[in-house]
Amino acid sequence: MDATTPARSKPEYRLDRSHAEFVRAGKVIPGGVNSPARAFGAVGGEPPFLDRAEGAYLYDIDGHQYIDYIGSWGPMILGHCRPEVNAAVAEALAKSPSFGAPTVREAEIAEEVAAAVPSIEMVRFVSSGTEAAMSAVRLARGVTGRDKIIKMIGHYHGHVDALLVSAGSAVATLGHPNSPGVTPGAAADTILVPFNDASAVASAFERYPGQVAAVLLEPVAGNMGCVPPRPGYLERLRELTTKHGALLFFDEVMTGFRLSYGGAQEYFGVTPDVTCLGKIIGGGLPAAAYGASKEIMSRISPVGPIFQAGTLSGNPLAMAAGLTTLRLLKRENPYPALDRLAERLEDGLRRAATDARVPHCVQRVGSMITIFFAEGPIHDFDDAKRSDTALFGRFFWELLARGVYFPCSQFEAAFLSSAHTEADIDHTVQAAREALLAARG
Repeated sequence: MDATTPARSKPEYRLDRSHAEFVRAGKVIPGGVNSPARAFGAVGGEPPFLDRAEGAYLYDIDGHQYIDYIGSWGPMILGHCRPEVNAAVAEALAKSPSFGAPTVREAEIAEEVAAAVPSIEMVRFVSSGTEAAMSAVRLARGVTGRDKIIKMIGHYHGHVDALLVSAGSAVATLGHPNSPGVTPGAAADTILVPFNDASAVASAFERYPGQVAAVLLEPVAGNMGCVPPRPGYLERLRELTTKHGALLFFDEVMTGFRLSYGGAQEYFGVTPDVTCLGKIIGGGLPAAAYGASKEIMSRISPVGPIFQAGTLSGNPLAMAAGLTTLRLLKRENPYPALDRLAERLEDGLRRAATDARVPHCVQRVGSMITIFFAEGPIHDFDDAKRSDTALFGRFFWELLARGVYFPCSQFEAAFLSSAHTEADIDHTVQAAREALLAARG
């Protein structure tokens, strides 16, 4: 099919039951959803309500099947309902869903994480990526005795007050709250700089000498679409933080155990001081963690003065799912195959967009991928914001009607799993070609 060939008519696509449930939910849940990303605000319309999933496929309550490129926003790297993971959770559930006391699996998964992730000798488990980032920022401040954090514009580290800030106009400026309810004081010590601009980080250190506790970033951005680091960028941040006595802090909630078993730091060969993990580490259940060297982690209570606690931290169901997932990943090493599948998708999306004659840029790192509807490359959030988000919204719905579930925002990365097949990729590419021809108008 070329650009002169009309797209096939999309199949009848109705969400009647989902609409009824969305209306019902809206009466008792703000916006009808428990996380804003699920509300489809970036693409318009109302979300399908999902009923079940298996392997690489999702099924909604209206009877539609989708090839899933969300993977619960990253955790399902082995696909949905992997039998070994389900069995481990069932075994743990039979004993109790929660003890609020130590269990053997907590030590087992901690040993697995410490052996896999270069920066981690000790780890503390929590229940969400937001909690991990919040706790790690407190740790960085407590260890260094400094207050300020350098954060990259467009990087998301959960809804922590101090990190939920927008950019000022200067290259390095103090942040301003990005949400009502976040006080100016909460954001006053957050310094914002563009991603992939090491000179801006250097300038921030010069502007605030001896005041910066840590440089915090996603080593591969996933919350402005998939944006990789420029060559040498992570290495330069390592040099700058070491020079100025600050900690280098990688948020690997997305990239941990996804780009490689040792995460982005193994993939790129740059070791931070502090690492946050989430998503895959819980095998699809609510779990996250932060870790560092023994010297740094020994500052956390109960052995040190920096307080952090959580009733459901190390929950036995999440530990069972996470430990089983990590062991399967280590045993099966799906990363080369994932990379080949993702490359096949990358090439196919690029061909589809070229055939449809729409401006585009497809960016990928490992099994994370985004098609931007803008000329590339995309290096930072300002670049990403040049994208044609209206076109993306139309493209998203055309894809959904053809049985492909992509992220419901131009500024989110898509994820592949080891359950995807070449046939799934080829179907997706054909659907993308038809969707783009229909969406371009």
